[in-house]
Amino acid sequence: MKVNKIDHICIAVRNLDEARKVWEPVLGKSEPDDPYVDEREQIRVARYWIGGVGFELMESTTPDGPVAKYIERHGEGIMLISLNVDNTRESIRELEGKGYPIIPDPNGEKARPFRDCEFAFIHPKKMTGVLLELIDYKWRELEAQKEE
Repeated sequence: MKVNKIDHICIAVRNLDEARKVWEPVLGKSEPDDPYVDEREQIRVARYWIGGVGFELMESTTPDGPVAKYIERHGEGIMLISLNVDNTRESIRELEGKGYPIIPDPNGEKARPFRDCEFAFIHPKKMTGVLLELIDYKWRELEAQKEE
């Protein structure tokens, strides 16, 4: 499996609006580069592009969502690191063949949809306590910024 780069880092927060007030002055930003809600994953996100890497503040949209559960167990902080790969499904097959457990979504799917790509999670028990995401996101936003 070839890793292209660190895709993004996610910070789990209780209150996205309050977290933005803390982080944006440090990041040199006045607003997110890419705010979005992912209903399927039960999150509201403020994504910032920092040196070609996504930096995300994530808030749960439900009291029992994965981010809310993470905060309940660990408190606010870094929840996951994501690696950009060429093909998520191929990476899943390769890593499962090497004994890496992939966390399925509630429907049992290992590759999860996001925009025009897919992502998957490797269980933190295998990754020294870190929730690791694999994603084949193409980062067209950054290509468009370079052309401007």
